[in-house]
Amino acid sequence: MTDSLTRRRMLQLTGGAAAVGLAGCTGTQNDSGGSTNETPTETQHDETESGHSDEESGHGDEEGGHSHDEAVGAPTDSTEVSMITEDGSYHFDPHVARVNVGGTVTFVNESGSHSATAYHSDNDQPQLVPDGAASWDSGLLSKQGATFEHTFETEGVYHYYCTPHETLGMIGTIIVGEPDAHGQPALEEPPTDKPERVREKLAELNKKVNTALGHEHE
Repeated sequence: MTDSLTRRRMLQLTGGAAAVGLAGCTGTQNDSGGSTNETPTETQHDETESGHSDEESGHGDEEGGHSHDEAVGAPTDSTEVSMITEDGSYHFDPHVARVNVGGTVTFVNESGSHSATAYHSDNDQPQLVPDGAASWDSGLLSKQGATFEHTFETEGVYHYYCTPHETLGMIGTIIVGEPDAHGQPALEEPPTDKPERVREKLAELNKKVNTALGHEHE
């Protein structure tokens, strides 16, 4: 009897210890599993937020680029306009620049050979500058980094072009001061004797200028 009780007691104790050990192992697995599950969840959440942020950042970059080309800010005392040949295209950057009355624009030849030439009768062109405004013509700039400066003394809107690339759409605009959009020769209908590509570019620039001056048409 004593031996039987002793064996039974030992079996109970052994079984209890095993149960405790098993519970302990199960608890450890649950804790570990919970931690493991939380970690990917948090990581995934971070990655999702990061991805969302990157998308927003990319969207912002796109808007930034768009703003660099099209948004026209307040006039400044001086600014630069790049003259660029890139992947078979020719353009001024920015397309529309703005300075104060008496402000200076520096044209910088970044690549290719270009000019910055006013639409003015002095250049055998239709007048697309303010009445009484001085003409200018940089001549052909072929050396990379070559510059040409012009100071604008008359308030208004000025269209200008690159002599060798006008018909390819290399045309730009300078807004000087805070002009009234009405009565600006540059903002009238593009000259009918110009090629269609030139007329289209002038109309595109006029739209940007009118937007900048708060003179948008329906």
